[in-house]
Amino acid sequence: MRVGLFGGSFNPIHNAHIALASTIREQARLDEVWFMVSPQNPLKQAQDLLGENERYDMVELALDSLPSEQNGKLRASNYEFHLERPSFTWKTLEALKKDFPQHEFSLIIGGDNWVAFPRWAHNEEILANHHIYIYPREDSEIDEATLPENVHLIHTPKINITSTMLREMVRNGKDISAFVPNAVAKAIADNNYYKAPSISPRGEFSDSIVAQRLSNTEA
Repeated sequence: MRVGLFGGSFNPIHNAHIALASTIREQARLDEVWFMVSPQNPLKQAQDLLGENERYDMVELALDSLPSEQNGKLRASNYEFHLERPSFTWKTLEALKKDFPQHEFSLIIGGDNWVAFPRWAHNEEILANHHIYIYPREDSEIDEATLPENVHLIHTPKINITSTMLREMVRNGKDISAFVPNAVAKAIADNNYYKAPSISPRGEFSDSIVAQRLSNTEA
C-alpha cells in the first residue's frame, strides 16, 4: 500500500489540512494519507501548543467525521509518540519500514520544508528511498524543473486558513466553526482549549514529521 505521511502539530487541525491531504492523495495516487501528529519535544517549550494527546484526539475527531467515500483514506497517527524524542524524519521512516514492511511510505511537505531539506539529517538517504510530494507555500518558490525524479510538486489550491489564526480567534471569542470540522469546534469549546496561552492540561510542551516539527538538522 502507498502511504503518504503528512506531519505537523495540527494545533488545531482545520479544513485546509484536510483539503490539502485529500488533493495530494488523489493526485499522487496514494492509498492513504497518515496525519502524523508531532509529539512533545522535551527540548522545546511552546505555551500555545496544546498537548500531543489533545491534538491527536482532535485529528481523530476530524477524520472520523469525513464523508463515507473518504473513510479510511485519511488516518490519524500517533506513531511518533512511541519513538525516541525528539523526533527526526529519518528515524521515523526507518521505524516505519521495520514495522510496516508491506507499505511504501512517501513524505508530504510544504515548499518551505523543501527549501530547508538540504539541512535535514540523512537527507540523501531519505531522498534515495522515498518519494516526496511538495505542496506550494506562499513564502517559498519551487522551480519544478530542478526537482529530482522522485520529488513531485503538487498543485494544490491555497486556502487561507492557519492554526495560528484560529487560536487567535478563539482567544478573542470569535466563532471558528466555518474553518474546522464541527467535532473539532465542539472539542475546543467544551475543553476551553486556546482560551489563553497555556500548557496542556496533561502537562505537555509540544512540538516536532514535518511542519516545523522535526529538528531535521540533527547530526
